[in-house]
Amino acid sequence: MMVKIESLQNESVKHARKLADSASFRRAENAFFLEGLRLCCDAAETGISVKQCFVTQQALDKDEARLTSLLSAAGQFFLVSSSVAQKLSQTQSPQGVFCVCEMPQKQASLQPGGVYVALDHIQDPANLGAIIRTAEALGIDGAVLCGCCDVYNPKAQRAAMGSLLRLPLIATDDLPTFLLEQQSKNGFRLLATTPDAGAQKLTTLDLSGGVIAVIGNEGNGVTQQVLSICNRVTIPMNGRAESLNASMAAAITMWELVRKR
Repeated sequence: MMVKIESLQNESVKHARKLADSASFRRAENAFFLEGLRLCCDAAETGISVKQCFVTQQALDKDEARLTSLLSAAGQFFLVSSSVAQKLSQTQSPQGVFCVCEMPQKQASLQPGGVYVALDHIQDPANLGAIIRTAEALGIDGAVLCGCCDVYNPKAQRAAMGSLLRLPLIATDDLPTFLLEQQSKNGFRLLATTPDAGAQKLTTLDLSGGVIAVIGNEGNGVTQQVLSICNRVTIPMNGRAESLNASMAAAITMWELVRKR
């Protein structure tokens, strides 16, 4: 049943906005906020539980065909005014489509022989989203996350364009131990990217078999503990730049991983 909302003080609106703004609140509520027609539809099509959907009349008139399945999947459907849409939105030109979704409970696991990227304390939501989007596009089997920013951060979700909802994600609080276990139990080769010119060039490696490639923090790179247990690899660079942006380094590394399969 559709419910109209015009008040900015509506409790459902304030709850949704708080989910968008606060990682701790998302964890406490076991829910997250999405904005945009494509992201919200992707969530429903991926099997994510959509608890609430907020839609403007303008959005409904423009994209009724695409919104039909989304609205039928939502537990609650709210028709909101343009002022409410502005309050909910974190973009300059809101599409007028927003969702509150339940966080998935099942954690993925690594498959022997697969190709994975591990993200070591990536803190920029845009970088995180871009890396995961590229990983899915290239056919990477999944991502291991340690100490990263919240994957349900709206900026990360927008940058990922739905990939954070689809690509298998494995969370760990102890990346060195996790990597060593995967190496011993499942035979994964461990690579850690570094701008160190003394590291082995990524382009010269035999990358067959199961591989986990670690991408480090934007400012500090891969942690020393992780570097100490991995084969250090570097992306050959002939220009004057000393290093690459984390998402760009990840893209090049993942491309090389899948190119040599």
